[in-house]
Amino acid sequence: MSNQSIGLSDRLYEYLLANSVRELDILTKLRQETSKHPLVEMQISPEQGQLMGLLVQLIGAKKCLEVGVFTGYSSLVVALNLPDDGRLIACDISDEFTSIARKYWQAAGVSNKIDLHIAPALETLDRLLANGEAGSFDFAFIDADKNNYAAYYDRCFQLVRQGGLILVDNVLWYGRVADPTMDQDQRTQAIKQINHQIYHDDRVQISLIPIGDGLTIARKK
Repeated sequence: MSNQSIGLSDRLYEYLLANSVRELDILTKLRQETSKHPLVEMQISPEQGQLMGLLVQLIGAKKCLEVGVFTGYSSLVVALNLPDDGRLIACDISDEFTSIARKYWQAAGVSNKIDLHIAPALETLDRLLANGEAGSFDFAFIDADKNNYAAYYDRCFQLVRQGGLILVDNVLWYGRVADPTMDQDQRTQAIKQINHQIYHDDRVQISLIPIGDGLTIARKK
């Protein structure tokens, strides 16, 4: 939930973009359209998207999972980096937000790779588990309602294969997780809880990267 990496001066952030991000025109157009949305802060940053695309390619992912779509930047990045027979199951509850996503998936020629489920994500994840898809996903990205992060992580851990990746977004939460003087509301507490949980989960190797609003990468052992 940050459309640029936090904690950087504007000058340094512009340098980072100019010297590292190779954004396709279709991604730029989607980001520009979303910049006019009242909830623009829900979009991931382009540098984070580029990292996610690289990770998808590095592990040779073919079957991916996304919890939280919004206008579709992250799902578009993932789909663009999947092979022709790759598949992304995308979970969201909003027809309104994902209507923008579907438009850009179609324009980019990747809509055939994306299976969008408009329903509470836990229902979709539990259905995948019930259908025998545990351990069959290569990559999962969690970026949805914070109060359910622990439940999403639990389901994604079951669904991802050994050696697969689980990415958890917004783990720095604009610095609120480390500042007791800031509002410690339910969402902040939920993020602190999942950070603690993943840190102490010896079933995964982890790295928390200060990109976007903080991104934890967990590799299932």
